Amino acid sequence: MHKIVALWAIPRSTSTAFEWMMRQRGDLDCLHEPFGEAWYQGEDPMWHRFAPGEETTPGLTLDSVWADIQARAEKGPVFTKDFPHYINHMWNPDFLGHFTHAFLIRDPAKTITSMHNKWPDFHEGEVGFPEQRALFDLLWALNGTPPPVVDSDDLLENPYDMTKAFCEAVGIPFLPEALSWEPGGDPSEHSWWDGGSFHANLAQSTGLTPQTRRYVALEDTPPRVQQVHRRMKPHYDRLYAHRITV
Repeated sequence: MHKIVALWAIPRSTSTAFEWMMRQRGDLDCLHEPFGEAWYQGEDPMWHRFAPGEETTPGLTLDSVWADIQARAEKGPVFTKDFPHYINHMWNPDFLGHFTHAFLIRDPAKTITSMHNKWPDFHEGEVGFPEQRALFDLLWALNGTPPPVVDSDDLLENPYDMTKAFCEAVGIPFLPEALSWEPGGDPSEHSWWDGGSFHANLAQSTGLTPQTRRYVALEDTPPRVQQVHRRMKPHYDRLYAHRITV
């Protein structure tokens, strides 16, 4: 079986932009949240806000997704971007041993306010920070060293050096040409959620370019959003302390 590089992220963490960059390489079979599709839209949905009658896909399960990933890895190297909270019940040494793991984190003040903007009724179980931290800690315990962590702000502030460091950490060549692309691509071709509406800005972008860090005024958000932030911040801080720096 060829290498399976797994980028474990959380929603609204610029992870699809990272995935889009990885697609430009041309040497990896890139997958967009395959476990998430089954978690949200499979024949047995597991998300907290699911209501009977909503869209499901017969035959699509977490097990069928895993079988497909392994079949792809038999043919060539795979890159998959996904969220740990979709599959925390599947974590065991055998399953986790198939992957080269890395993590993408982002300040919860930014991810949670973005989720609230998109889904005012978002459920705390969809935020993903506790499971991301739990998987990080588990992999550290199993392997004896912490897996690599990239912070979204660091990536956007210095995409060249951060991407290079990521590639070195997961054992793939650094291809700087993948950092830029022609505008007008269609990320919705690879997105199963809402026709790719979350990725409209990405479709008009031309690459990962340096950006100034921005900050969110949490005091301007509803009390529920502030409460979720307080609960998630320690999990983010745990991984942030071990992030790649350049």
